[in-house]
Amino acid sequence: MTSRHAVLVLGEALIDIVERDGGDAEFVGGSPANVAVGIARQDVPATLLTRLGRDDRGRRIAEQVTASGAVVHEASWTDAATSTARARLRADGSAEYDFDIVWALEADAAADAAAAASVVHSGSIALFLQPGGEVALATLERARQAGRVVTVDPNVRPALVGPDPRPVAERAFAAATLVKLSDEDAEALYPGVPAARVLETIAARGPQIVVMTRGGEGALALGPSGLVEVAPLVVDVADTIGAGDAFMASLITSLVDDPGLLSGDADALPRALRRAVVTAGITVSRPGANPPTRAEVDAAV
Repeated sequence: MTSRHAVLVLGEALIDIVERDGGDAEFVGGSPANVAVGIARQDVPATLLTRLGRDDRGRRIAEQVTASGAVVHEASWTDAATSTARARLRADGSAEYDFDIVWALEADAAADAAAAASVVHSGSIALFLQPGGEVALATLERARQAGRVVTVDPNVRPALVGPDPRPVAERAFAAATLVKLSDEDAEALYPGVPAARVLETIAARGPQIVVMTRGGEGALALGPSGLVEVAPLVVDVADTIGAGDAFMASLITSLVDDPGLLSGDADALPRALRRAVVTAGITVSRPGANPPTRAEVDAAV
């Protein structure tokens, strides 16, 4: 049974405007928002501290987040417009984005929310875009110092992170208990470096577990018992929007469910990775960022 630990997710929420042949379609998105929804659908309490406009798009995001069972922190609301990302789908179902986003975060609200949580997560635009990036990073650092479990997904967006995202990413890695990144993130941060070496480099900064997702090749992780590799769930892909976020949400859920994941149980990491690839596989089998429920994952696993 899931422990009733609180997870705080810090980061952006926005509307993905997906260009399709039949016209644009809008979906609730933003990596941290997707993670909060994914965690809540796994029956783990989650709070999202983000930035939402008091407009139709902001209300739509809040409705989807709360419908999943997560809570939108009251400090998330602003009079500015809700952020958007225009996504163009490539032939393989992956997406490239153009962003219209402003990111800010109230430091006191972030500190108070983190103090009330057992797990604190952040990543993506929230780490790199100022002025909110510095607040998010400092909150992660204080949370780790206070003994919280901290998780990070850099989810590097080249259009927004500047010419050298590594210093910010590595500062976040140093604060983390668990890091999840994609093979595209790895190439952006450590170009040309083999996957296993990337995991070792990040782990040397302090995380106990580092996981790399590799699309159709599954996932590779470095944990207390060494390297672990898992194959993907084979599905017909609708699109890959939200796949990494669903994977991240599943890892956070496993951290809450299974104390052995951080205590060195040799079976815990393979078990968590298998659940995560199944969660991501279900997500890519349907349009938009629409992570599965715990019951759906249980049935597929």
